[in-house]
Parts: sequence; C-alpha cells; structure tokens
Amino acid sequence: MTPEERKSLVTRYGAGYDEVVAALRGIKPDELDWRPAGGAWSAREVVHHLADSETIAAMRLRRLLVEDAPVIQGYDQEAYARKLGYQNRAMEPALQAFQAARATTAQLLEAMTEADWRRSGTHSESGAYSAERWLQIYSAHAHDHAAQIRKNREGWAARRA
Repeated sequence: MTPEERKSLVTRYGAGYDEVVAALRGIKPDELDWRPAGGAWSAREVVHHLADSETIAAMRLRRLLVEDAPVIQGYDQEAYARKLGYQNRAMEPALQAFQAARATTAQLLEAMTEADWRRSGTHSESGAYSAERWLQIYSAHAHDHAAQIRKNREGWAARRA
C-alpha cells in the first residue's frame, strides 16, 4: 500500500463517526429499534456493536504497534449483542465510546511511521494481520454500518407506507 493510499484510508477512518451520526439524524424511537427480516440488527444494536468493535479495534492496533508479533483474538459479535443487551441499552453512551475510541486511534494513525505500518501479528481466525490490513478493515467498518442504518430506515419507512 502506498503512503497516499494509506492517507486516504486514514481520512476515511476519521470520517466514520460523522457518517454514522448523519445516518442516525432524526431517527424516531420506533425506527431505532426496528429490525429488518432475517435477524439483522436494529440501528440501536448497530451503534452498540460499533462501540464494542471500535474499542476492540483500538486495542488491536495498539497491540500491533507495541507488541512483537501479537496474536489478535477474534470475537463473536453475535454473542456480544445477545449477552450485552444491545437491544435494551441507551444508545448515547455507546455513541460517545465509539467517538472517543475513533478519535484517540485517529491520533495514532496520523503519527505512525513507515516502520509502524509494517508491523504485524496473527489474527486467531484469519491468519496474518498487519497494521495496513487493520486500516483496510476499519476505514470501511463505520461507513458500512452507516449504510446498514440507512437501509434499516428505508425498510422501516417502506413498511409504514
């Protein structure tokens, strides 16, 4: 990956929180908790997932930067949603956690050297896992979930029409 490609992904990563907030703007309580068919998450559940995922992602990057060849542990996101009561908790603290984790991690991304970008470890589920791979995943993650929230909102509106 070139430095220019990384810079673009870092910028995209930094915009992820705002993209999610924009997708949530004006959401109504019933709409927030509506689930599309097929067991997909509600917008509220997506926000809680983002808070937990971003916290885990922040630690993953820190381990890649500090530890030599760390093993990055996978996790069961469905179990997190179920056991941590995503559907029953207020969303605002989760949004704040998501924002804070993103902001502090963005600071690290901006300060990383070429040597930092070459650091890597092993993911317990997918194998080789580098700082650049981390960036590819998490620069898209919030944007993908913002799109999911928008799709949920469209489904909710269509169902009511």
